[in-house]
Amino acid sequence: MVEHRILGPEDGELYQPQQACGDRFLVNSREWGGHFSLVEHRLPPKVLAAPVHRHTHEDEFSFILEGSVGARFGDEEVVARPGDLVFKPRDEWHTFWNAGETPARLLEIISPGGLEELFRWLDQLGGEPSPEQLEQKARPYGCSTDMDATMALIAKHGLVF
Repeated sequence: MVEHRILGPEDGELYQPQQACGDRFLVNSREWGGHFSLVEHRLPPKVLAAPVHRHTHEDEFSFILEGSVGARFGDEEVVARPGDLVFKPRDEWHTFWNAGETPARLLEIISPGGLEELFRWLDQLGGEPSPEQLEQKARPYGCSTDMDATMALIAKHGLVF
């Protein structure tokens, strides 16, 4: 049974590599019967959070706390600002990045939970996985990536990944 608690602004399991997406794990799905998870993403300027990808098991919702966050859905691109909620339904190709010159932060709600374990693996890896490693690790989560679309997006916006 989970007990009540308050997490402060720097509590939780935090990974913040240089010039990469940082993650602060706030709600782990394994503590809540797999129903959902909550992760804070911290993005330095012009950092791509993830390759263009889709997942078949989860819906994601990103609530923007600060900065401007670019998001791509198929061929459509949008920019979300603080207070905006971005819906990323399952089975849709998408990604997101810091579209501004200042740090960006967003809360990522994942339902059902479990996908946060893939984020944790990437954070603990300590380096960039090969496309083959990423594809192999993402497959059990119902995820696939499109590295050609990812590289085109990086070139278009001058992003770091």
